[in-house]
Amino acid sequence: MPFTAKTIAAMTQLTTATITTVLLKKGLRNIWLRGARPLAAGAARVAGPAFTLRFIPAREDMATPESWASPVSTRTAIEAMPAGCVAVIDAMGVRDAGIFGDILCARMAERKVGALVTDGVVRDEIGVRATGLAVWCGGTAAPPSVAGLTFINWGEPIGCGGVAVYPNDMMVADQDGVVVVPQAMVEHVIQTATEQERMEGWILEEVRRGVALPGLYPMSAETKARYEASHK
Repeated sequence: MPFTAKTIAAMTQLTTATITTVLLKKGLRNIWLRGARPLAAGAARVAGPAFTLRFIPAREDMATPESWASPVSTRTAIEAMPAGCVAVIDAMGVRDAGIFGDILCARMAERKVGALVTDGVVRDEIGVRATGLAVWCGGTAAPPSVAGLTFINWGEPIGCGGVAVYPNDMMVADQDGVVVVPQAMVEHVIQTATEQERMEGWILEEVRRGVALPGLYPMSAETKARYEASHK
């Protein structure tokens, strides 16, 4: 595990909305995975290191049910997933072949994988939900993965939802979707985003008190001084 439990716990407290703003200020604009939405409403926020998997377009001699028994298969990849990781799966945005179903998700849940994230879709939705595994995806489809995809590898850089994801990047997923935080920027994000959320919480309370937005959001020098005085 490349991050401490304390670091992961700190990231779990930060919203994806705040994280995207913090990274935008550092020049990173393309960090929100397109097409990955929570399968279940009200899912708790999840954070953890990325465990990457990659599919390519199906080719008839490779994309077969027999391939599921290959040493290079989704089954083998699942057995390599460490507890607490976030499985990030490049399915090329394919929406008519479910990459994982209830049995594979049940095994991931048993191995205490933190979440499954993909720009593709899953199958066996009722069964997947019953496993308790947190899932962010593009929806559901009945056909199996080999109907449209060939599994190729795990543990390498991928593109998921139009975003570059490297193994052990920090992933954070909540009701707004999924973001990736480069490993080297995790501590900066924790420090900066924690303060930003504290400040925005104060601003929200001011709004509820009837304070007008000009000079409040963003803060004027006078408002900032008032904010800082309230936190001494």
